[in-house]
Amino acid sequence: MGPGPSDVHPRITAAMARPTIGHLDPVFVGMMDQVKEMLQYAFATQNTLTIPVSAPGSAGMESCFVNLVEPGDKVVVCQNGVFGGRMKENVERIGATAIMVEDEWGKPVDPNKLEETLKSFPDAKIVAFVHAETSTGAQSDAKTLCEIAHKHDCLTIVDAVTSLGGSELLVDDWEIDAIYSGTQKCLSCTPGISPVSFNDRAVEVIKNRHTKVQSWFLDTNLVMGYWGPNAARAYHHTAPINALYALHEALVMLQEEGIKNSWQRHMDNHLALRAGIEAMGLSFVVDEPHRLPQLNSVTIPDGVDEAQVRSRLLTEFNLEIGAGLGSLAGKVWRIGLMGHSSRAENIFLCLSSLEAVLNEMGADINTGVALSAAQKQLSS
Repeated sequence: MGPGPSDVHPRITAAMARPTIGHLDPVFVGMMDQVKEMLQYAFATQNTLTIPVSAPGSAGMESCFVNLVEPGDKVVVCQNGVFGGRMKENVERIGATAIMVEDEWGKPVDPNKLEETLKSFPDAKIVAFVHAETSTGAQSDAKTLCEIAHKHDCLTIVDAVTSLGGSELLVDDWEIDAIYSGTQKCLSCTPGISPVSFNDRAVEVIKNRHTKVQSWFLDTNLVMGYWGPNAARAYHHTAPINALYALHEALVMLQEEGIKNSWQRHMDNHLALRAGIEAMGLSFVVDEPHRLPQLNSVTIPDGVDEAQVRSRLLTEFNLEIGAGLGSLAGKVWRIGLMGHSSRAENIFLCLSSLEAVLNEMGADINTGVALSAAQKQLSS
């Protein structure tokens, strides 16, 4: 129950055990088309260039930046946590200029700050922001931020590593130009694959670059020879066959549940965890309207050794929760309710274990009330 990877569903591990076949085998090529179609469903998009990058979410991030950003470009990067900082790193390594819009960690990106920044930099080409900031549990208003960016003739690059499958995400309706995610969060899959999607505006920019894409491996002009819409596939790289079996099964399961039902399940379980956490006397860092249901940043009680709590939860209860990062290090725990991990039994295990450890350590909490509060919320 940390910030990812989440528990992997047994159906997905079983899928990975299927026999490995060639990456140009007709059966595998047919599965590739199914994966693309199901990713379009997950992203709520009709974008043709919707594919799984053969590497973790960080490569998905880099894929978006190296394809759309050229040396000398100005990119507005909104940072309200760790992963906005990684966006900045990508921009600078390409030789472009990162113009920062910074917000307090635990807060969403401020649309007004973005508006004012774009007025000051009319030659900016791209706006980049994190939809669901994994380091804090804060969710920003992607629809509004994209509207502001487009009003100033900028493309958008959006990090949806933690939101895909767990929170409302409408790529076409919100007119997101380029987006990337990961498989190890709300899709309940193993790490190692990064779903990405580029709309027609973004593809046009890629096709009309003045310089070569910095990365050969991530150059979508080349990758689409393998993942493109044509039945005939050109060899680009050896795809991770068994990892893609896993993603295929994860996406089948998402369709079986229904994307909206998945969003609702994550919210329902968050509300149950919240009821128990607050009954115990603990609080959340992120304000409720901006709080991610799948990533809960809980404030550590005064006088508690947070690392010792995490260690005891792991060794005594076989339960993993995450530590805070950056400016929130030592101040919060990050409790994940992602994908297959987002289940009632996990909520009860987390609340009872946390209560037992904190009570034994002499923390000032309310005891004997968390489980009933969570159960009441789930039954409502």
